[in-house]
Amino acid sequence: YPNPFNPTTNISYSLSLEVYVSIDIYNLQGRIVANLTDGLMDAGYHSIMWNADQFSSGMYFVKMVAGDYVDTRKIMLLK
Repeated sequence: YPNPFNPTTNISYSLSLEVYVSIDIYNLQGRIVANLTDGLMDAGYHSIMWNADQFSSGMYFVKMVAGDYVDTRKIMLLK
């Protein structure tokens, strides 16, 4: 949240157990433009901020991989 955002957004998530987590931001061409986290994380609630100040306006995708769980969400950067 917020979505759309300018220039920062918070990505919140919850883990039920300790697991390896990777959160990447992709552009419309499918290229990774930012890696927000990549490592072992404890169970509980987490929040990570993405500052997209250096990126152009448009749609991006947030992909989270946590163990066997994979989720992708659309976010919109408006400047």
